[in-house]
Amino acid sequence: IKNETSSKSIKSRDTQEVVIDVKSVSKSFKEVQAVKNLDLQIRRGEFVALLGPNGAGKTTLVEMIEGIQFPDTGEIRLFGKSWNEGASFIRQRMGLALQETRFFDKLTVEETLNLFAKFYRIDRGRTENLLELVDLQEKKKTYTVHLSGGQRQRLALGVSLVNDPELLLLDEPTTGLDPNARRSIWEILESLKSKGTTMILTTHYMEEAERLCERIIFMDQGIFLGQGSLEELLAAQGSGELIEFNLEQSLPGAAFSGIRGFLDFSWNEEAMRGKLNVENTTTALPDLLKIVENQGLLLHELQCRRQTLDDLFITLTGRHLDD
Repeated sequence: IKNETSSKSIKSRDTQEVVIDVKSVSKSFKEVQAVKNLDLQIRRGEFVALLGPNGAGKTTLVEMIEGIQFPDTGEIRLFGKSWNEGASFIRQRMGLALQETRFFDKLTVEETLNLFAKFYRIDRGRTENLLELVDLQEKKKTYTVHLSGGQRQRLALGVSLVNDPELLLLDEPTTGLDPNARRSIWEILESLKSKGTTMILTTHYMEEAERLCERIIFMDQGIFLGQGSLEELLAAQGSGELIEFNLEQSLPGAAFSGIRGFLDFSWNEEAMRGKLNVENTTTALPDLLKIVENQGLLLHELQCRRQTLDDLFITLTGRHLDD
């Protein structure tokens, strides 16, 4: 049933209008090639995450889509138009929030939103709706200089939504925020899905990408390493489930190779910690416990879990997402 539902969803998505069309795009800065011959199509209503460590090329790619930078080679079209032929048309339909947004210190939250509404010739009544959406009603008369980090990020998101954009581009909007402030931003973004908004989110937070986006794109050193839902990405790598454990002494990997559904094993001698990759923990765990018992070893800690985006990224690159 799950596969049938997924197939219907993919088929429905494929019939939607292509909002972002990136063809053979490359970008270099001096001797560093930040983006290497990338192709990407994003359709109306998709929430797509660009996931990768700092320096992966995420921001460069998004800034080219935003029209802030231009590719050395290749073409980018938004709503069927390039920036050269339809800049005004694109800006009216797009909202964006950069990694860091600086406001006028001596403007209040309300005045800031009114200012941006005026740029789009939008009635000030829009400001009240935005204040409610980003939960800043109580701070409407507060100067922006006195806002907390989370409140500033919510205001930046409010500014990006002034023109009720069809396309939303967010570059690491929750970096540096505490967990509560981050979840607050997530709830706002989730509320936009039902409106058919299209979104690109760059992030290095695994949970953020998995919660908000139906398509996740791994990016590193200027290229795409893989894309799809978490389940699709894991299936493409043949990845299973993980059993992590601490023992009082090490055991060779060969001791675990007979476990049912065995895929891989690694051992950290310094931490005395093993990581066992298996097809199914339900069948593999009794075998593991039997081995530990037969060896007369003391098991200090045991954890069973499904693989995460970080596990998958390590499989692809040998590095963690936050490296």
